Amino acid sequence: MSDQTSALLSPGQEDLWFLPLGGSGEIGMNMNLLGHAGDWIMIDCGVTFDEVVDPESHRTAAVVSADPKFISRQKENLKGIVITHAHEDHLGALPFLWPRLKAPVYASPFAAEVLRRKLAQHGLDGRVPIQVINQRERFTLGNFTLEFLPITHSIPEAQSLLIETAVGTVLHTADWKIDYDPVIGEPFDESLYKGLSKLNIRALLCDSTNALKPGMSKSESICYRGILKQLESVQGRIVVSCFSSNLARLVTVARVADALGRRFALIGRSLKNIYSIAKMTGYWPDELEPIDESHLGYLPAEEVFAIATGSQGEERAALNRLALDSYPHFSMEEGDLVLMSSFLIPGNERLVERMLDRFKARKVKVVESATSSTPIHASGHPCQAELADMYSWVQPIIAVPLHGEPEHIKANAEIARKYSVPVQLIGENGDLYELAPGHRIHYAKVPAGRLALVQ
Repeated sequence: MSDQTSALLSPGQEDLWFLPLGGSGEIGMNMNLLGHAGDWIMIDCGVTFDEVVDPESHRTAAVVSADPKFISRQKENLKGIVITHAHEDHLGALPFLWPRLKAPVYASPFAAEVLRRKLAQHGLDGRVPIQVINQRERFTLGNFTLEFLPITHSIPEAQSLLIETAVGTVLHTADWKIDYDPVIGEPFDESLYKGLSKLNIRALLCDSTNALKPGMSKSESICYRGILKQLESVQGRIVVSCFSSNLARLVTVARVADALGRRFALIGRSLKNIYSIAKMTGYWPDELEPIDESHLGYLPAEEVFAIATGSQGEERAALNRLALDSYPHFSMEEGDLVLMSSFLIPGNERLVERMLDRFKARKVKVVESATSSTPIHASGHPCQAELADMYSWVQPIIAVPLHGEPEHIKANAEIARKYSVPVQLIGENGDLYELAPGHRIHYAKVPAGRLALVQ
């Protein structure tokens, strides 16, 4: 189908369509469309990093997004862009793509503040209409009525979306896990999701990231004990690296530093930015106050504690600069320790291995989450038992697995089948899912490309 033909696709009064442009068949750069009665809404607008965008030349880009060409050619029908939470793979592309979309943005208070700062960095300060939506608040976009439902993840104010239309109701889980003891925010509300079975949910659009993993995901709260155990006997300098957007982990690591009697510093611009936003929105504990990174070099080794960006081996990030001994404020030496409180994103193996080898060559001890004897990382996504619970509680007619590579999506669909969901639709980016009046997939209906945003 040509680009011009696909751009003319428009859902009728009886239609409810789902069209993933990014995030289905891959991890990251989530961008999904729902269409009904001539209207479209976009759910998330994210990025991924260090992707090969030209398989023949192996050209890579530092920041990549899904190509919004399909919807940008009919942007008058795009009634809004809804952000589920403040992770980069869900909102990071908006500063680059909003000028092509020109639609109002709807986000929670925390996500809205993250987005405002990003927009300001790209010269869009005050130009993008951002509507702040609180959890459990209902709002209408064209022929859609939405409600933000609280759900647990690794960042404040994550929510699933309850989306009502005249021809059916959809639940979009976004990223989630079942966490009854989260570090930040309220525990998972099981009764809320059990109650959704009364609404005759037409389709459940569900995170597949951990669908190959048995059991339940670990609670974020267990990381405190695991990290403390790894660090309590360290005599030298300590550097902990984690994702800057994982605010719960940042708070956990700061509490570990406090328990060890060490002051901590944040090194890396993104860490300082998320800390500032957390302070502003009331999610950072007042008693955990960082010191300026410039003070680290003046402290005895046994008092140095730094939280650093760069867990994926990024060349310009703070952790790699420490590995290269080019960080301006202090150096790592024998007896010091680096703890990686994160998971390894597929494709970054060589970058991370090279960085960690540099530390080891200088006799700096490295502790990685995959081999740690204690839990130092917890995933923010549901494993098989959690998926089974969600399908059992919500009882949808159709399961639409998303947010994952093909094997994750297939595993998610199999769990839905096992737990009595009548229909499972398995597709990828560019496939048009018909959720009403029927339930089928029109494969490769829309070109699903990707854009290199930053070289």
